[in-house]
This record gives sequence, C-alpha cells and structure tokens, in this order.
Amino acid sequence: MKTNVYVDGWNLYYGCVKGTPYRWLDLARLCRVLLPSHEIHRIRYFTALVRKRPHDVQQPQRQQTYLRALCTIPNLSIHYGHFQMGIKRLPLAYVPPTKQTEIVSVLKLEEKQSDVNLATALLVDGFNSDYDAAVVVSNDTDLLEPIRVVRGQFGYPVGILNPQKQQIRVLAQAANFYKRIRQGPLQASQFPHTITDAHGTITKPQGW
Repeated sequence: MKTNVYVDGWNLYYGCVKGTPYRWLDLARLCRVLLPSHEIHRIRYFTALVRKRPHDVQQPQRQQTYLRALCTIPNLSIHYGHFQMGIKRLPLAYVPPTKQTEIVSVLKLEEKQSDVNLATALLVDGFNSDYDAAVVVSNDTDLLEPIRVVRGQFGYPVGILNPQKQQIRVLAQAANFYKRIRQGPLQASQFPHTITDAHGTITKPQGW
C-alpha cells in the first residue's frame, strides 16, 4: 500500500524524544519499524527553525545538523513554518493559600503554520491521489477535520502514530488505526553516529 507519512516535528520532539537518547531519529527507519506492511511513498516533515536563546545558544546548530541528516532520506521533504516569541503576563500556577495570585512576565515560544501546512499537504496529496493511505505523526486535534475529510470525502484510510503519552480519543476514533510511538521503535530507528551527504560528514550532536 502506497503510503505518505506526515510528521508534526514539534509534536514528535516534545512528545517522545526531548531529553532522551533517541533524538538522532531516522524517520525512514521508524516508518519501516512501525508500518511494515506499507510502502512508504513520501515522508513530509513539518517544523520551524529555532532561534538562539541565552540558555542554549547551540540549539539552532543542533537542529540544522539534524535537518541535514533528514535530507539524506531520499523520499523525505521538509516544510517550514515559523516560531513566534513574545512576552506574556500570566499568573503563577501554584500560589500559597495565604498569598495573592502573582502575575509574572514569561517568554512564550509558539510554532506557527506547521499544523496548517501539514493539514494542507494531507488534503492536497489526497485530492491528487498521491497516496493509497496516509499516516499522521501527531496528537494535535487541529488535524481532526482534515483526517475526517481524507477518509470521508476522498475514501483513503488514515492512521495516527501518537508521539505523546496521552491518548486523544477523538483522534483515535477518527482514524483507521492508532498507535503510540514507544521507546522500542525509537531505539531501533537511530541514524548511525556519522553519516555522509554531498557536502561531507554529518555527526550526531554532542549530548544526543
């Protein structure tokens, strides 16, 4: 079955690889492990470029290294949204009963457009009959209606690979199949420590 896989990079990273030894993740291998009966036609990876921040000035460099590694996968394409950073005034989550609620300034980073870009690609590819089945790597409920359209209007099966611990019932009910991404497949789906492309050697970032 010719299958396209649509990866919400932010959801995947913060759902199951951040702070683990599995950040050097080979998405093509992960698809083979989790979808053994599918012929992976395309992998579309949706992300945004991070900015240098005072507490982690190397984060953009690590991300660029990983994106370069992903580009060694022949049938993978990267689609960019953008990050929006701003200062918001919010109440503290925990305040002692004897004190008044305190409002503090926080730095809030939000990824914009990636979910819209993913939904658009899922629908356009379905309209163009670019797949026999689609798989979405996310647990974002914003993708619920596009998934319903692909199944109901276009007649294609849609599966969900959930990177998060929490199961979203409405997404599970909307999909033909629903799996959580667990540690075993992540561990089995790592790039080699060093790989090469047309520009030279790509080395796994230190600490990953």
